[in-house]
Formats: sequence, C-alpha cells, structure tokens
Amino acid sequence: MKNNRFIDLAAPGISHLQPYVPGKPVTELERELGISNSIKLASNENPRGPGPRVLETIQTELAELTRYPDGAAYALRQALAQRHDVTPDCITIGNGSNDVLDMIARVFLRPGKESLFSEHAFAVYALSSMAAGAELRMAGARDFGHDLERMAAMVGPSTGVVWLANPNNPTGTWLARAVLRDFIASLPPHVIVVVDEAYFEYVTPIQPDYPDASAWLAEFPNLVVTRTFSKAYGLAALRIGYGLSHPELADLLNRVRQPFNANSLAQAAALAALADQDYVRSSVELNTAGMRQFEEGLQKLGLGYIPSVGNFISVNVGRPASEVDLALLQQGVITRPVENYGLKGYLRISTGLAEENARCLEALERVL
Repeated sequence: MKNNRFIDLAAPGISHLQPYVPGKPVTELERELGISNSIKLASNENPRGPGPRVLETIQTELAELTRYPDGAAYALRQALAQRHDVTPDCITIGNGSNDVLDMIARVFLRPGKESLFSEHAFAVYALSSMAAGAELRMAGARDFGHDLERMAAMVGPSTGVVWLANPNNPTGTWLARAVLRDFIASLPPHVIVVVDEAYFEYVTPIQPDYPDASAWLAEFPNLVVTRTFSKAYGLAALRIGYGLSHPELADLLNRVRQPFNANSLAQAAALAALADQDYVRSSVELNTAGMRQFEEGLQKLGLGYIPSVGNFISVNVGRPASEVDLALLQQGVITRPVENYGLKGYLRISTGLAEENARCLEALERVL
C-alpha cells in the first residue's frame, strides 16, 4: 500500500517488507476468468491429498471442536520424538514449518544481527529476518544451488542465523551429506544454522547421499532442522510442521510460540499421517513418476529446466515468465512464475496426477 500513514509507527524493517504471494487458488482463477475444471500446479502440494486414515481421524475429532487443542501437542511430540530418536523436549511444533522459521528469526535475529541465505532461497527467510530488523546477507548461487564456500566466507561476528534449504525451493537443488556436514561443523557456535527439509521425503528414495540433518543434532547444538506435513503428507491446509533442535534451543523457540498454534484437527491428522507410511511412499512414487514425465515432456519441447529432487521443476520458458503464466491461466493451468527469486524467465511447476501433468505439458506446447 502506497503512502501508508502509519508506516513511521512500524517497527524497523517492516517498511520495506512486501507480503508473501502464494500460488493462485483454483477458486480465484475460475471466478476471475469464468472457467472451470482448472488444475493447480503452483504450490508444491500433494495432488493425492490426505490419506484415508487421516480423513477418518479428522471425522472423529469434529465433535471436539468446542475445546481448545493441546497447547503442548503432547501426543504428536511423543510420536515425532520416537520417529527421530530424540527426546520430546527437542521438538517445537509449528503452524506449518513456516511458523517455526519465523520463531527462529524472532528469537535469534534483531537489529545489528545478520541473516545469511543463498540466492534463489525460499522467500520467508528474508521476510522473517527483515521483520526482526536484521541485516540481510545473500550469497550468490552456484549452479542454482547453495555455494557453501561463498556462504562460509560471509560468516562473521554479527551473523545470527544461516538458512539452508535442502533441497532448495524453488530450484530443487540439494547438498550432499559430507559437504553439508562439513559446512555446519565450520560454523562458530554463536551462529544458528537452520536446515529446512520441507521436501525431505521426496529425496531419500532417489539420492542415497542425501542427508538427514536431524541425525546431527547431538553433535551440533546450534543446529535447527525443520520439517512439514504440508508436502508429502498432504496436509497443507491444516498447517502443521515442526522443528528439531537441542532442548535449550527448543526451549527458547517455545517461549515465543503462540498458544494453541497447532489446532486439534492438525495434530490428530499429523499423528494419523505419521502412522501411514505406506501412503507417503506411494505419494513419493507418484511424484517420482511425475518428475520423469515432466523431464521427458520438457525435453521434447526443447525447454531447459533445473534438475530437481523435490516435487516441482523450474522451467526456462525463454521469455517473460509472467506472460507465459497468464496464457496458461487462461487455459486453466496454474503454475508459478519465480522471477521474484532471481530466476528470470522461469516457471516453477509442481507435479500433479499423471493426467494433470500431461495437460500442463500440452498447454505449454500451445502457449510456446
């Protein structure tokens, strides 16, 4: 909003913030253009949705909507602790992992502190850091991914948090086990290092050298690992995620965590989703096939793309991405231009069901 009369009253860092722009909802597109039968491949969601166990569990929880949720998320923290072989006091529950990222910024960043992240990194790192009043430091990318040598050279006495997405969104690039571990080991103890593993489940079956950073928590007390139920588990609308860290770090994060930030349906659904790993595996298999479908289709169209291990692929359309995006929207296909991430001419496309992927490729061929 231009000429906001209250801008001088806002905290430092707020005046230059721009709201995060999510992928366009299907309902909004169809309302604007008067079309139907649209498909959304813009927000890296699981096209299958939640599994049957989750849906059954939610039904049983509906009668208790009059009650506040368990503010400590006891049952979910117990289940996550068992899954990750840590104690429950290592876990911070969030309204999506995005909530945990914001907690980290609020606790460990402030004016005079620096926030270090990579070019093409997830936008929330900068947004939350700016809101906390920290100075932003962006390291140039290498082959669209993290340049850890460059990042290490930028760490100094004022560095508060280093953010690493593995794999990275929107590029889908990833860091191997030894390289990532050595980088974390090189950081001084006053630097909090965040490894954002939102797309973890998609990578492990196809890349044996991809690390589970949560296995290093005992070795690196300044490490925070974040995970989410929004992607492979199919619970994006319920907003449930978590952080894993040393108990003393988790204690500080939980001090700023809002009361009841994880609602009852989200907690129950997450528990049910954790117990249904067969459903997660089949979702991952669908995604792997979908990524092959897109790679083969894009090669036939002669389009370049960034090799990705997530559930999305960023495509070089060779012209302003916003123009191609608009043309696709008119055909009922929602994708995501990522020029705001420094990727000029790129669209990020999420994998969908096989027929949705085929429809997207056909629409791309007509547009281009």
